[in-house]
Amino acid sequence: MVPRPRSAVRASCESAPLTAFLVVACCAMLAACTPRFEKPALSVASVEFQGGNLLQQNFQVTFNIHNPNDRALPVSGLSAELRVGGDPIATGSSSRAFVVPALGDMQFDMTITADFALGLLKFAKRSDALDYELNGVVSIDLPFFRSLPFHQSGSFSLAPAQR
Repeated sequence: MVPRPRSAVRASCESAPLTAFLVVACCAMLAACTPRFEKPALSVASVEFQGGNLLQQNFQVTFNIHNPNDRALPVSGLSAELRVGGDPIATGSSSRAFVVPALGDMQFDMTITADFALGLLKFAKRSDALDYELNGVVSIDLPFFRSLPFHQSGSFSLAPAQR
């Protein structure tokens, strides 16, 4: 091994802080160039019964997705789970790709499979209202955003509507 002169060792030690500064500066510039992205809003537009039996039912659920961004949103799929009273009642997924226009809305359909027997047990235990949660993930085909989780919760009344 050939020993390095002391001046070369000193020069490499002095350039280490400069190298670290340059790396941090490049990372900061890249972060500043990352486009701002607002989370799209997802809501259920309609639910239609498609058939089934006592143990399993299929529903076509139409979702509405609103894109608040100034660039198109390429969606590559969606998965969702509906929980009622804390228990999973229905699940579904779709790998159908579509594009939500910039600053626009798009509706898409997905088949959800439900366990109505479990749902009936939940309805029987409550007389006024049931709490629900809709959780899922929208798969996005963008470089910095691969998936967008969503969560919607609330309750629906079991009492007949008053007129």
